[in-house]
Amino acid sequence: MARAVRAARVGLLAALALCAFAAPAQGYDARRLAQQAALAGPRALAAVEELQVLLGELHAQGAAAQLAAINRFFNRHISFATDQQVWHQDDYWASPLQSLEQGAGDCEDYAIAKYFGLLAVGMPVSRLRLVYVRARLDDGRSQAHMVLAYYPPAGDEVLVLDNLVPSVLPASRRPDLRPVFSFNSEGLWMGAGATTAGNPVTRLSRWREVLARARAEGFT
Repeated sequence: MARAVRAARVGLLAALALCAFAAPAQGYDARRLAQQAALAGPRALAAVEELQVLLGELHAQGAAAQLAAINRFFNRHISFATDQQVWHQDDYWASPLQSLEQGAGDCEDYAIAKYFGLLAVGMPVSRLRLVYVRARLDDGRSQAHMVLAYYPPAGDEVLVLDNLVPSVLPASRRPDLRPVFSFNSEGLWMGAGATTAGNPVTRLSRWREVLARARAEGFT
């Protein structure tokens, strides 16, 4: 009975998503995402139902609204936990559906989920980078951390999406973060500059793995 109900929900979700996005091109496969969410588990399926409605609302809105909404969505659906607590590994990069089903993840998992969420709403890859930073703590120590950065057109100030801070803020208001390197599915950069450091898909094995999982889930 539960399986039949879940299958019906998947079919309805996929049909609604395909109808809602018939006009604009979206950065994900709605039917595959619904099917893979059902396979991931009930928590992922419920979250994807909400996410696809949100994506439909965001297509007609500007970048600022898209950034704020996707940032809020994943900050709300994922609670912070270490990889040891969630995956019993020292370092694991989860796909968006894995994070939504677990309902927990670390800084990389937040950044990865937001990256694919924004691609799903149609944001260009060139505007987004996952950024490894050194974050300065209140006691003066620093720790490794990852955030998602949005690079606006016309050279406007970079915006930072972070699970530690609820609001999307300009980089100038995050002096506690020192960029080490950044990447997306098209390039790899060192520090805050634009000097290329190679292909991230070949240089970063964990990124290659999570990229393949996310694409199998229906994300771009």
